[in-house]
Amino acid sequence: MKKAVMAALLPLSALMYSYAEESFDVRHYLCTATRYDVAKDIPGNVALPNSSVLDQCTPIHLNLVARHGTRSPTKKKIKELDDLATRIEVLLQDAKEQKLALQKVPAWFWGWKPPWKGKLTSGELIREGEEEHYNLAIRTRERFPQLFNEDYHPYVYAIKATQIPRASASAVAFGMGLFSGRGNLGPGRDRAFAVSSESCESDKMLRFHDCCQNYKAFRKIQEPTVHKLKEPILDEITNALRRRYELNFRRQDVSSLWYLCKQEASLLNMTNQACALFTPSEVSLLEWIDDLKLFILEGYGNALNYRMGVPLLEDVVQSMEQAIMAQEEGLAPGTYEKARMRFAHAETLLPFSCLLGLFLEGSEFDKIQKEQPLKLPPKPPQRRTWRGSVVAPFAGNTMLVLYSCPNNSSSKYFVQVLHNEHPVPMPGCGNSDICPYEIFKESIVAPHLRHNYDKLCNLKMEEPEQTSVTSKLSETVRFSQSSDDPQSTKVE
Repeated sequence: MKKAVMAALLPLSALMYSYAEESFDVRHYLCTATRYDVAKDIPGNVALPNSSVLDQCTPIHLNLVARHGTRSPTKKKIKELDDLATRIEVLLQDAKEQKLALQKVPAWFWGWKPPWKGKLTSGELIREGEEEHYNLAIRTRERFPQLFNEDYHPYVYAIKATQIPRASASAVAFGMGLFSGRGNLGPGRDRAFAVSSESCESDKMLRFHDCCQNYKAFRKIQEPTVHKLKEPILDEITNALRRRYELNFRRQDVSSLWYLCKQEASLLNMTNQACALFTPSEVSLLEWIDDLKLFILEGYGNALNYRMGVPLLEDVVQSMEQAIMAQEEGLAPGTYEKARMRFAHAETLLPFSCLLGLFLEGSEFDKIQKEQPLKLPPKPPQRRTWRGSVVAPFAGNTMLVLYSCPNNSSSKYFVQVLHNEHPVPMPGCGNSDICPYEIFKESIVAPHLRHNYDKLCNLKMEEPEQTSVTSKLSETVRFSQSSDDPQSTKVE
């Protein structure tokens, strides 16, 4: 009976994939390498805005946590692409020596060199990354004119960034857009502004992952298991590419070609070379294993991943408390902060989203509150909320806007969460994008503030939690290796 039902469902599944492939755009599936102009319009976990709640309200403060904009590959990845070029030469030479038919070999393989070969610098913000933050700032100013109607002062508009150049450059690009036409410098009437930062070795607010010794130990232990988790998918696609192009590809070749695809599509807007090697269903699987890695090592896969972001959450709440105090005391404009803007990395934005309980489904928020483990994001073609292309693309951002609502009978202050400029549901507040400030503090913030950063990061980790994560991954690996059904979605 079960087989008959599955057989009946297959034609529908095939139709769904046929339609999906017709409208397929690989640029929507690049995980954290996705460009912001693509990512902000990807259909995702978006709430219907409760505009009526805010009809009689005024925004009084804005918190922004943003990832740096689109950047060039790092030195390590440039080396990987150089090795790929050498490997492609070997594949072609082997094919010639074995007198294999070469008609199926992609034309661009012949003589290919990485676009970044010989580049002396790496990982820096590129022009598109500058534009992402510049334009984001202009849209933010237009959306909240009440917040950005005053003369600049670093205590009114605080801008913070990590010391990593691509993050600080993103902060500068954002500031140039935010204060454009507000100064006296040059024909554009620009103005100077301050960007503050903390040493990387002690930046517990924006680079908490670098300062947390227990987290470093956790990653070191779990990364081999995560790589093992990805191997069955990579092997499946490697075999498919061998048959398709009649070249003796290895698992590492496929991994590097997928990375090349992401860089070409994101940085060069090119989808007809490396990306064209893969079918839409293969791209979906490659994106999924990228998302699994994010989930396990930087997201909900382990509580330490996001609990170590408590200093950032404390800073956000403190800024809101100060804004409410200024409102209650009727302080004069220009004497209190109206926006606190931070520019960092995916390793900052991902845990911060988890602290707010974003991108969870069903009862998962309750499980997080009870410190129970979550299932891994389901395998395609099942729908999933957790996608790196949505949670932390280049220039991805989360805004928390504090509103004053003096005429509201239930609460004088509300918090709205916007992710990539769209309202998103907060499971801790009835899946609304707008939450009374008291409930926001009690249901979403307070459970995390029980934890102390130094104790989390510097004391010996508890064995049960570490063991449960490893066990969970091992079960998933065993499932992936033993499953014969390509449509199977059972992931533990």
